[in-house]
Amino acid sequence: MNNTYYAKQINDIVAEVKKAVIGKDAIIIKTLLAILCKGHILIEDIPGVGKTTLALAFSKALSLEHNRMQFTPDVLPSDITGFSVFNKVKNNFEFRPGVAFCNLFLADEINRTSSKTQSALLELMEEKSITVDGNTYKLPEPYTVIATQNPIGSAGTHNLPDSQLDRFMIKLSMGYPDFKDEVSILKAKFSSSPLDSVSEVANTRTITELQDYISNIYIDDRVYEYIVQLSAATRNHPMIKLGVSPRGTLALMQISKGIAAAMGRDYVIPEDVSYICSDVFEHRIMLNSKAKLAELTSAAVIADIIKSVPAPGIAETR
Repeated sequence: MNNTYYAKQINDIVAEVKKAVIGKDAIIIKTLLAILCKGHILIEDIPGVGKTTLALAFSKALSLEHNRMQFTPDVLPSDITGFSVFNKVKNNFEFRPGVAFCNLFLADEINRTSSKTQSALLELMEEKSITVDGNTYKLPEPYTVIATQNPIGSAGTHNLPDSQLDRFMIKLSMGYPDFKDEVSILKAKFSSSPLDSVSEVANTRTITELQDYISNIYIDDRVYEYIVQLSAATRNHPMIKLGVSPRGTLALMQISKGIAAAMGRDYVIPEDVSYICSDVFEHRIMLNSKAKLAELTSAAVIADIIKSVPAPGIAETR
């Protein structure tokens, strides 16, 4: 199977999700590539812009078993991981899986639950497994967490710890639709739910096949060095207190391979890296007081880094 075959599979999935999520093509592509690169996605935006619809559309188009949890202050870690129950008949403890046991776990408004409950996600996001009462249970493959949070209503919220933010491959923002797209949304909602129009165009076997293909995408040594130089620049930048971790460097490499696959190439070019760099790095850095006084944003600082680090001269070949 050639590169065009895999690119077509990716484009077919994107086209299907676009039936339910209108005017957010770049968000759809980035979310899909994070899934295919075995990563997790954090979507930070105000309510009502389609975050949940995006996740549900992917679960349907990819034929994935999905669960959704609305995170509130009373959600317990055991609600996510599961718990052991004593069986009087068998005279032993039996494990009852929590809501996280699925292929696609939608954690809605993750910052509205307690830090203890948030920490229950750490192992399952990193190891794809859950440990309860000393026993470890593997999660189904493929496995992805799509978490959402509202940055505006901060009352009653708990900021995600840096260790958990670092486990999200990318952080995205849906944003408001433009005028034309919002009119299209109204028309699509007139007769039925847009999710009803989404069909299954892939399954777990398709996803595994794409994941294996993407993992074998070629990267030249000069591109490896470019990725590391971008990470190193965040650790030495005068406006950054905490730079990107090696996990972040690895995430940038992985999803850059996904960009290449979507473009029909079996090799990564520097433009793939720079295109997705902000989505991988922004939530991983911590600005210092100097940056805050200058009213700089993480996006502006990362954009400055991308401009300042020279890209190697590797061009796309036809």
